[in-house]
Amino acid sequence: MPLSRTASLLSIYPHITSRDRLLLQLLDDHQVLTTGQIHRLLFTARRTCQIRLNELAALGLIERFRFSRDGGGSQPWHWTLGHNGHRFQAAAHQRPEPTARSSNQTVQRLSANPHLTHLVLTNEFFVRLSEHARRHDDARLDRWWSEQVTHNQFRKVTADGHGLWTAGGVTVGFFLETDTGSEALGSRVVAKLAKYGTFIRDSGGTRYPVLFWLGSEQREEHLHRLLPGQHTGVPVATATHAADPAARVWLARGTTSRVALTELPSDHGEALAANPNYGDGVFLP
Repeated sequence: MPLSRTASLLSIYPHITSRDRLLLQLLDDHQVLTTGQIHRLLFTARRTCQIRLNELAALGLIERFRFSRDGGGSQPWHWTLGHNGHRFQAAAHQRPEPTARSSNQTVQRLSANPHLTHLVLTNEFFVRLSEHARRHDDARLDRWWSEQVTHNQFRKVTADGHGLWTAGGVTVGFFLETDTGSEALGSRVVAKLAKYGTFIRDSGGTRYPVLFWLGSEQREEHLHRLLPGQHTGVPVATATHAADPAARVWLARGTTSRVALTELPSDHGEALAANPNYGDGVFLP
């Protein structure tokens, strides 16, 4: 593509497809996605995905960065909005026009964020659900909210994300807690349940399960030993990062058999009635 990275947005429009716009919205909502995640969300062939990402980068719509691996080699490319991508999204949502400096600072702060791994892993959870939905006609990710949007809507909740998942005609809401192993389970992770208990009491009947997505079976077993008797009004289920979250991999508190997400207790209460479309983001085909 001959266009420069400083070309006007109007001159870039003929090169932006509906899939590109969907990608820009995803990056606007969730900050960063890897090449593999974008491939599984929006493309069939990985090579086609790589070529298109490079073309969008040449237009200044997206930027990429990656770090070296400690054992050698490199991590996958991480993609985020470039300056023209920020400009396009600002225009689409009637936000102030960003400067090139502010766009550059946003990319730099994101790439240096010590919680980047946690953010990418949280996004991976929803990517896997979306990937499953692409392959199964009876499944759908109806809602994928970031940490910030979740907090804006459910003020007492500080979850890493919130979603609505439909499979087999059943829709379940959930709050996601992504565990990278950096927090002590007893003093930090389990303590989060107190806020969920307050939310359930004050939310007009909304009662969504809290999903703890853990890095190992050992962490999962340890967490279950800490759970009995604490915050019993909060439905809790666990699975590991190695598991497909759309499969029958969720172990609820006090049970021994793993179930699917749609088999977990979920009561929407007033959460949907109050503002059903708030922050719903994009529809993933």
